[in-house]
Amino acid sequence: MPQKGSLVQDSFLLAGLLVLAFLISIPCGYLRESFRKYSLMWFVLIHLPIPLVVHMRMIAGFSWRIVPLTLGSAVAGQIVGGWYKRRIRRGGKTTKRTP
Repeated sequence: MPQKGSLVQDSFLLAGLLVLAFLISIPCGYLRESFRKYSLMWFVLIHLPIPLVVHMRMIAGFSWRIVPLTLGSAVAGQIVGGWYKRRIRRGGKTTKRTP
């Protein structure tokens, strides 16, 4: 187990962990949009990044109190990946706002 550093070091480590959880989940969310909802592959792609995120959290030396933050980052990555896939499927068009 790594030794705990200063509050600033731990904050940077936590921020890096959250960013990694987010970035790892984006491709899974992107791929998940290609499969029928509640199919086996859909289920696998939702849960695939979680063991990796848990492993990174344990290597970084954080306790279970950080789980909601890492889980939130992973879910946000899934949402962004799915949103991007749907946007590409529509041809990259967005709704236009009128002033």
